[in-house]
This record gives sequence, C-alpha cells and structure tokens, in this order.
Amino acid sequence: MQYKTDRNRVLGLGSAHHGAGHWWSQRITSVALVPLTLLFLFPFAHALGHGHGMVLNVYGNLWNALVAVLFLAVGFWHLAQGLQVVIEDYIPQKATRTALLLLNTLLNGALAAAGILAVAKMAFGV
Repeated sequence: MQYKTDRNRVLGLGSAHHGAGHWWSQRITSVALVPLTLLFLFPFAHALGHGHGMVLNVYGNLWNALVAVLFLAVGFWHLAQGLQVVIEDYIPQKATRTALLLLNTLLNGALAAAGILAVAKMAFGV
C-alpha cells in the first residue's frame, strides 16, 4: 500500500512535504563554498602572522569583508544542514532528536552571528 499520491511520487515529495529541497540546498551551499573558501583564504593567509593591524587592514576592505561574511553565513548554514541530517538519521529518540536539532540551530546561528559581527566590526572600524 502506498501513501503517496501520483503527483507526490513524481515530484519526489515525501511525508515531510519538502522533498528534495533540503538535498538541493545542501548541494547549492557546497558548490557556493568552493569559490567562497578560496576568496576567503587568500586574504586571510595574507594577513596571517602579521599582527592585529594587518588583519584590520585586510578586512577593512569591504570586498574582503563581504566575502568573509558570505563565507561564514553559507558555511554555518551548510554545517547546520549537514548536522541536521546526521541527527535525524541516527538519533532514534524523538525528545533527544528534537533537543539536538534545536541546539544545532541555535549554536550554528550564534556562531555565524558572532563571526559576522566580528567581521563587521573590523570592516566598519567600530
């Protein structure tokens, strides 16, 4: 006995009604992270070992700051999605799974916000 309609079977929609959207989102963020990682690492490596003033100078450039913010936002979003899949697949107890999913969302959101705030502080010289 099948519980999916013909339309849902064709669209790939499962019981959660979001189908492959999560899968596509993970693939899009992983592809976006390839150039963002390269664009983030070159200025970061240039400033590495030169002291606080050089880091402020590098991320005072708005292009470098924008790349860093995008890298942090997309990176933590991708991390949260990946951890969500692991938690949903391997934690059988519903209460534990719900608590870990909430913790995953809050922790990744807080870390992304802290990183973005630090970059903004350097970019705007606050």
